[in-house]
Amino acid sequence: MLSLSQSLDAQLRAAMQRAFPEADVGLDPQLAPASKPEFGDFQANGALPLAKPLRQAPRQIATVIVEQLQADPAFTDLCLEPQIAGPGFINLTIRPERLAAEVSTRLGDERLGVPAVSNAAPVVVDFSSPNIAKEMHVGHLRSTIIGDSLARVLEFRGHPVLRLNHVGDWGTQFGMLITHLKQVAPEALETADAVDLGDLVAFYREAKKRFDDDEAFQSTSRDEVVKLQGGDPVSLKAWGLLCDQSRREFQKIYDRLDIRLSERGESFYNPFLPGVIDGLKAAELLVTDDGARCVFLEGVQGKDGKPLPVIVQKSDGGFNYATTDLAAIRYRFGAAPEGDGARRVVYVTDAGQANHFAGVFQVAERAGWIPDGARLEHVPFGLVQGEDGKKLKTRAGDTVRLRDLLDEAVERAETDLRSRLKEEERSESEQFIQHVAGTVGLAAVKYADLSQNRITNYQFSFDRMLALQGNTAPYLLYAVVRIAGIARKGGDLAATNAQLQFSEPQEWALVRELLKFDAVIAEVEEELLPNRLCSYLFELSQVFNRFYDQVPVLKADPEALASRLALCRLTADTLRLGLGLLGIATLDRM
Repeated sequence: MLSLSQSLDAQLRAAMQRAFPEADVGLDPQLAPASKPEFGDFQANGALPLAKPLRQAPRQIATVIVEQLQADPAFTDLCLEPQIAGPGFINLTIRPERLAAEVSTRLGDERLGVPAVSNAAPVVVDFSSPNIAKEMHVGHLRSTIIGDSLARVLEFRGHPVLRLNHVGDWGTQFGMLITHLKQVAPEALETADAVDLGDLVAFYREAKKRFDDDEAFQSTSRDEVVKLQGGDPVSLKAWGLLCDQSRREFQKIYDRLDIRLSERGESFYNPFLPGVIDGLKAAELLVTDDGARCVFLEGVQGKDGKPLPVIVQKSDGGFNYATTDLAAIRYRFGAAPEGDGARRVVYVTDAGQANHFAGVFQVAERAGWIPDGARLEHVPFGLVQGEDGKKLKTRAGDTVRLRDLLDEAVERAETDLRSRLKEEERSESEQFIQHVAGTVGLAAVKYADLSQNRITNYQFSFDRMLALQGNTAPYLLYAVVRIAGIARKGGDLAATNAQLQFSEPQEWALVRELLKFDAVIAEVEEELLPNRLCSYLFELSQVFNRFYDQVPVLKADPEALASRLALCRLTADTLRLGLGLLGIATLDRM
């Protein structure tokens, strides 16, 4: 009901201005959705804060506002008579015929009432970001699917979105890995896929241990980094082979999860790092401290009470993550063709990096690298935990590989499906079973994550996420299947009826829930919280199921049949679109 609420807000502001033209305070109607159905559709609380400056009782102020509203024909065409409640709340109910008209409009609109933004500007969403020579693990799950869902919502709203995969493909890790491989598996540095990624991960662990324990190896590794950064052809070839191998393995996961990304690793920004130092120096922010070049943060102190530094160049002349991130910010906000020309840059990383990004963002702001009106945002998320509340690990204590986690989800979904088919004495093809199990398994994993407030940790449970009841993907998918079943039984969901008529409370409850979709999408776009969309889709499914269970559809009277089929169709369209924005495919049969 976003367009209706916007019209109502404008009418309220005009009424307040007419009622109190002498007021020298802001006249904000404080319009919000009603907290309970019995209060109507909206509630305006703007009379309460006016009591003190106007020196009148809030109910008296509300009465004058309502008188002005009822003198406005545009308002009376939109709402029933307002009700004043409590100390001065104004409860507002949209006319039934206007609600029915909104449903009719959405039936013919593939965007389901969600307007495209005007004056759209490029948005960068930085997410996933695995490290080369390492397998994607469960820790990459949240960044990948949260980032993808946010990108989908922003794209749907009409923003040009650049989905960036800022992979760790540069730095000391390559120096130590290449040094180790030269000694234990030189063929991996000369021939593509000479060792598989699992072996490469094991080699990386060995190299890291040697780097931590052996000073000579550490020195040789640092020399190898210098060679790589200096463009040594042998080192660059080895680096390229390692990156290509990891990239192909990452892509298998992305394809499986239906994730689109443009890779732009840390190495991309290497040529721009000296410019970061020059820019900070020109802005008079750069300070040399113990040989390192840094920027001291404002308002952030360490335990000693002194300002904390963001180091941008180490005492040995090397750069670090902060330098790379600052170079990335400059490039992403920079005008094309030397930059991306973004007006909003979103980083989807774990909450443990919050302090790092807060420091980097402050430095970029003080250096003048964020254009006026542009937005630079960190989207933090918590840990994936086991059911014991501890960090999710295998029985051997290793980090869970993302590939294994997805495999198990699909396997469990298949087991559940075969058991259900046996109980129902249904015979289905193997192709059907594999398709449904794959769709449900991956949907369950995605939805279980996205339905949580991303800021908090969440406990991973296959049993919970695959359940047919509760706030789960299978429950939502089943609602879509249920509606598809209506069509299979002869209900014409494609038909439209310009004269929709509703009489049952369950119908009106479903109408009102369906019309919330546009406001929910706008909220997710602004606040970057996918769980708001999940909560809405779950509530919509519950309201639809109550409607379906309590009100006849196919057996309805002829005058009610078309209107109820229209509600079913709009519900299915809304669920499909909403789940699609979460990166979740739907099914017509389960």
